Amino acid sequence: MPGGRLTQQERQQIALGVADGLAYAEIARRLERPTSTVTREVMRNGGPTAYRADLAHRATERRAHRRRQAAPRGPQPPEQTPGRDAEAVREYEEAFTTLLMQQGLPKMMARVLTCLFTSDAGSVTAAELVQRLQVSPASVSKAVAFLEGQGLVRRERDERRRERYLVDGDVWYQSMIAAAQANARFAETARQGVGILGSGTPAAVRLENIARFMDFVGESISRAAEQARDVLHTKPEPH
Repeated sequence: MPGGRLTQQERQQIALGVADGLAYAEIARRLERPTSTVTREVMRNGGPTAYRADLAHRATERRAHRRRQAAPRGPQPPEQTPGRDAEAVREYEEAFTTLLMQQGLPKMMARVLTCLFTSDAGSVTAAELVQRLQVSPASVSKAVAFLEGQGLVRRERDERRRERYLVDGDVWYQSMIAAAQANARFAETARQGVGILGSGTPAAVRLENIARFMDFVGESISRAAEQARDVLHTKPEPH
C-alpha cells in the first residue's frame, strides 16, 4: 500500500471518483490508500461538491510551505508520550477531526474537540490550544463557547487560577441529554403551531406528527443515555 503524501495524479483520480459519485471507500481501494486519507483530502479541500484536484494540490503545497517557514511561537507543545509515533498521532488527529466535521461540527470546533479527546490530561488551557492549533485566541474562545453550549466541554480553574477546558467521562451523556432537550423544545414549538394553524388542517397534522416524532426520539435518547451511563460507570462488585 503506498504511503506519503497524495500525488497530483492521485488527486485527479479522486476528483474523477467524486464526480462519478463513487464512495470514498471505493476511491481509496482503487488508489490503495486508507479511506480516511481520501475522506480527509476531500473534506479539507471544498467537500464533494467543490473538490478540484489542481486547487487541492496547490493548497497542500502552500500549507506545507507555511509549516516549513513558520517559526515556533511561544512555548512548544508537550512532547509526545514515549513509544508513540508522532506522525501516526498527527494522522489520527486529522482523521478524527474529519469524522467530527462529517457529524456536523464546524472545522474549528472539531479541531478543538480532537485536541481534548487526544490529550492524556483531558484538559487544556486557551494558550495551549492557540499554540497547538496555531490560531487566534478569539477563534479558540468562539469554538469553546460553541462546544460548551453543546454540552461537549466544560470549564474549571486550576491551581494557578488559569481557566482550563476539559472533557470527562460524562461528555457523551451530557451531549445526548442536551440533544434530547433540544428535541423537546422542537416538539413544544411544533405543537404551538397546531393551535395557531387550526387543529385538523394539513399543516397542523404535519406539525403534530413532527412533535410526536421528536417526543419519541428525545425520550429514547434520554433513556438510552441513562442506561449507558449506569452500565459503563458501574464498577463490578468485588468477589
